[in-house]
Formats: sequence, structure tokens, C-alpha cells
Amino acid sequence: MLNRRTVLATGAIAAVPLSTPLGALAQGRKDAVTLAMTLEPPGLDPTAGAASAIAEIVQYNIFETLTKINADGSVSPLLAESWEVSPDLKTYTFKLRRGVKFQNGEPFNAAAVKFSYDRAGGEKSTNKDKRTFAGLTTQVVDDYTVVLLNKEIDPDLLFVLGQATSIIVEPKSADTNANKPVGTGPYQLQAWNKGSSVVLTAWADYRDAKAIKIKRATFRFISDPAAQVAALLAGDVDAFPRVTPRSVAQFKGNARYQVIVAGSRAKTILAINNAKKPLDDVRVRRAIAAAVDRKAVIEGAGDGYGAPIGSHYVPSAFGYVDTTGVNPYDPEKAKRLLAEAGIKTPLELTLTLPPPPYARQGGEVIAAQLAKVGIIAKIQNVEWAQWLSGTYGNKNYDLTIISHVEPFDLGNFAKPDYYWGYQSAKFNDLFNQIKNAARPADRTRLLGDAQRLLAEDSVHAFLYSNQWITVANKNLKGLWKDMPVFVNDISALSWG
Repeated sequence: MLNRRTVLATGAIAAVPLSTPLGALAQGRKDAVTLAMTLEPPGLDPTAGAASAIAEIVQYNIFETLTKINADGSVSPLLAESWEVSPDLKTYTFKLRRGVKFQNGEPFNAAAVKFSYDRAGGEKSTNKDKRTFAGLTTQVVDDYTVVLLNKEIDPDLLFVLGQATSIIVEPKSADTNANKPVGTGPYQLQAWNKGSSVVLTAWADYRDAKAIKIKRATFRFISDPAAQVAALLAGDVDAFPRVTPRSVAQFKGNARYQVIVAGSRAKTILAINNAKKPLDDVRVRRAIAAAVDRKAVIEGAGDGYGAPIGSHYVPSAFGYVDTTGVNPYDPEKAKRLLAEAGIKTPLELTLTLPPPPYARQGGEVIAAQLAKVGIIAKIQNVEWAQWLSGTYGNKNYDLTIISHVEPFDLGNFAKPDYYWGYQSAKFNDLFNQIKNAARPADRTRLLGDAQRLLAEDSVHAFLYSNQWITVANKNLKGLWKDMPVFVNDISALSWG
């Protein structure tokens, strides 16, 4: 098993009736599980959309990748049996697993890998990691050998190739994966009841079908925090990864449940539309950041589960520097900065909030804080599909609260058309240097410079790194203890 730090160093449904007792669920359904999610995905193709909810259902279940990311952040083989990395860290040779086929009967081979990666980096690609794949050249040596040539040095590439954006798709079915996903994984889509649930069933022809203990998995969508707690208490669901933190008090110490507090690479931010006036003025953005008390937001949005951050980087990540002191909480400074920028208060801005509790609850706290410095944040609650299309897609917002859960996403600040409209030649140059830094010491220094620049530019009001709560039936085994990426690996689950 290859740990990501090693790479760096060398280089990096049907609902159960509410009256059913919880104990009876565990005893009566040894080959089935019901999980809950806060958000429903817009589709089931992770190469076509940015919503992390897609991967929560399909990654490692329906679709597979060359490498697999484990709960501890290490990388192990999946569709690739092994690999070799050249001394210059730009050439990767993968030996592929034999005897694998797609769920439509087509063979998995090197041609499918090349098709998938070329498609991900192509002109028409909507893959959120398009930039990464555009820098890759995929060469087929034979049916079971693939060589990747990378234009840049990327010590995290093996990790990236285990993410949902790197799934291997079957060419004939690629265009319909959003509603009829076809992969090489242990599960197939049985039903998608829009607005309610997705049901997966074990694929009988999976290469290791006998090892799969859970034959049926139902994902239910429950966005309301009170309803999340009620569903768990009623035994309506067996596990709720990333449930509202306000549930902890009711389940901790209850012998029927297990409560897992997991670390993450998520960055929860008050995103600012840098392309809109007066938010294009760094003084106004700094004023917004100075008006926000991170600790109060963590208490209000996450019930205390979170670590303050001052840039788009988390304490557990390689090369982290503490930038929370760059834009500390200082309401009087916020008022001075607004005055310096020529802003006549009250300044009215929209605060767009998607459904997750951290956003809705955090939004109330932040709106109250901004009001104290003369900024009136008019809250607009939107559904997830509206946020994806209006806020993320059309950039129609002033402020919004969102958790970015990708482990390695500094590159988003180098994308000129990304939804927050940040433009910085200095950052672009820094990011290019980071991508091509072979020595860990150089990479660490450059990562620190990038974090400080984002903080000084106050691209956003950076809030906190999330701690995610999973509440589950005590007898359900195999749940992830940490969450470097958002997945629910059903093949690892079993009833004990």
C-alpha cells in the first residue's frame, strides 16, 4: 500500500416502517443496508458535475478507478494491479487488472483507460478536474499496460487518479452514465426514485462477487436536521455519514448506536464573488473577513466540530501554514476598511445558502455578524440544484457558504472562469511552480506562499475545516473512520 506522504517524499429503497425497532433491523437484514445523505445528486456521472453527492453513491460502488483512496489517505491498487513512477515524476506505467469487464459485458482494458482520460481532458469535457487530464498523454502499450505522460510534476497524481473524476468509463455507455451508469464495480443501479432514494444491488458478475456481503444498499435523501435525527432514532436508516452535528448529544452514550467523529480535508468558506462590484475591491473583501468571528460560526454551524482556517488549506494537509492571523476577527477594522473603500453603509449583499445545515445555520450567524459592521446580508435559501446552476454555474450571487471537500483543489484559484471570479497572475505563477516542484522542501515553501497570498487577497472569508459526524447502528461494520474523500464504500460494509 502506497501512502500519499510517501509519494510526496519520493517526489507525492424502500423505507423501513418507522415502527421497526433498531435492533430488529440489524438482526433481520444481514445482506442489506440503508444509508442517508443530506443532498440528492443531480446525476450519477461524477465526470459531468461538481457535486460531491454523486461520488457518495457511485464511487467504488458502480464506478472504479485505477487507484483506490483509503480512509487513512493512503493509495492502493484497484483497476491497476501495480505501477511504476519515473525518476522525474512525469511518467507513470500502470499494469492493469485482468479478467475485469463492464456491467454491459464489454471488456475493461487499456483502450478504456485511454478513452476515459482523453475524454476527461478533451475540449467538450465538463470534468471539474479537466485541467489535470488535459496535461496527461495516455499511451496504450498493450491491453493491460498503460503509460501516462504528465506535462507537470504532480506528487498527488496517484491520489487524484483514485477520485471520482478519474473513473474508467465504458465508451459505448459514457454519454448516458448520468441516468444509466455502467461501471466495473460491485454494484448496479436498480432504481432512482427522484426526490427520495437511490437503490443499488450487488452485480452477480462482479469479479469477486462472493466477497460482497451487502447485496442491497439504499441511499435516502434527508436534508432537514430534525428529520435526520428522527430517521436514525426510528431505525429508518442504518447509518448517516456526515449527519448534522446537532445529533451527537442524542446518540453519544446510547448503546444502540456508534458515533464516529472524522477528520476531513473539507474547507468551509464564505465564498465571495470577486468579479462583482464592490466585492472586486480587496478592502471590501477584507472587511467581510474581519467582520466574521470564525469560532462563533463553528459553534453555530457545526456545534463546535471544526478547526479555524485562514486560507483554502487545512491543518492536516502537506505544507499547511497557519494563516488565521492574516484576517482576524476585528469589527472595528471592518468598518474602517469599508470607509476607506468609499462604501456607504448599509451595504446590501445577497447571501445564497444551499440546503446543508452547516450553510443554513452558519448563514444566520454570519448575517448577524455582518450587520454589526453595516453589511446587510439578505439571505436567499436555495435548493441544491438551484445552487449548482445559479451560483456555481451562472455565478449569480454575492456571497455564499459552501464546503469544498476536494483534498487538492488550490488549482481552482488558477481557473479564470471558476465561479468565484478570482484573477491573479501572481497566484497563477505560484501554482505553476507548485506543480513543477520536485523537491518536497520547495513544494512546502511554495504551498505556504500560495496560502498566504489567498489570505492576503481575502479571496473569501475562510471559515473552518469540517469534522464530519457519522451516526450508525452499532452492529454495522466497515464504516470509514476518516474522510479524505466523500465516498460510501458499500463493499466494505457488513453486519456484525
